[in-house]
Amino acid sequence: MNADNERYIRHYSLRDFGIEGQQKLFKASVLVIGAGGLGCPVLQYLVAAGTGTLGIIDHDTVSISNLQRQTLYRSDDIGLLKVDCASESLKKLNPEVSLITYPVALTPENAWEIIAGYDLIIDCTDNFSARYLINDACVLLDKPLIFGAVYRYEGQVAVFNVAGENGCKVNYRHLFPEPPAPDEIPDCNEAGVLGVLPGMIGIMQANEAIKLITGIGKALKGQLLTFSMLTYDLFTAELTDENQVSNLIPKDRETLETTDYRLLCGLSASGVEDLGPEEFYERMKDEKTMVVDVREQGELPLADFPHRSVPLSRLNENLSEFRSSDIILFCQSGKRSLKAAGILMHHFGAEKRISHLKNGILALQNTEL
Repeated sequence: MNADNERYIRHYSLRDFGIEGQQKLFKASVLVIGAGGLGCPVLQYLVAAGTGTLGIIDHDTVSISNLQRQTLYRSDDIGLLKVDCASESLKKLNPEVSLITYPVALTPENAWEIIAGYDLIIDCTDNFSARYLINDACVLLDKPLIFGAVYRYEGQVAVFNVAGENGCKVNYRHLFPEPPAPDEIPDCNEAGVLGVLPGMIGIMQANEAIKLITGIGKALKGQLLTFSMLTYDLFTAELTDENQVSNLIPKDRETLETTDYRLLCGLSASGVEDLGPEEFYERMKDEKTMVVDVREQGELPLADFPHRSVPLSRLNENLSEFRSSDIILFCQSGKRSLKAAGILMHHFGAEKRISHLKNGILALQNTEL
């Protein structure tokens, strides 16, 4: 990239930034994990700023419900891989930036190899198993990590694995040493999210990345920023390393690659069967099979086959309803049904055959049988 490029002329006029700051951006390599509500603004602003190399990892495809907040995508992108659509759009924004796409899920088996190739990691995921995996890999590889999360009308941003002013080098586990129970974990389908919030938090993450890369300003090193979009209340909390969490982090690459983070977060359980659409329809023909929708009341699309409704949020108080020995659970995307399956396995054990529809109702919509 050419420092004389007029594209970045507004950067050159900035005191303490100038051509030197732009050159640092040109040379930087950043991995953005997740190309959803947070990842879209992060990618757009880092590409526009002229960040030299950006890696994008996401295995998901674009769905219509993404378009309310994931501004890189258009209606005609529905069904296509997010990384492909994002790359195409971002190249039009700034063809000078090198984009590397990974159309895969980040797993314990591939995390080390992928993360090791970048200077800075930005966590734009929306699930706890990915967050703990990313955190642990970054700690072992000594990579700076920018964290972001949204919940309803609030968002959080933090910079981990970089020593703060208090000398503490904290990571995500200093904030949350252990994952919450599966029935305590909301996602966008359950909790909802107003589209502008991930945009605001994602821009904050991009801002932290630029500060870390160029050295301008005061980055959120070892601090957690919490923001309310309803009131504009914003406060930061200083994090410390008083909690001893080193024993919770895998000791080396081999241990990381053999750790089951989905099991750690209660998102998988021994004995739970994953069903594809064809097997789901076949199994539900048996009158003895209990088919249960664990989504909240009123969620669309409605299921057009016989089933019962027991929302995940009220699962524990309705365990007595699960009388059948053969239970199939489903939800919108498969995440909540897997959580529910874990809860039922914990309660009933091998007493019942428990299955769930992998990828949820979305899988049925995209399948012709």
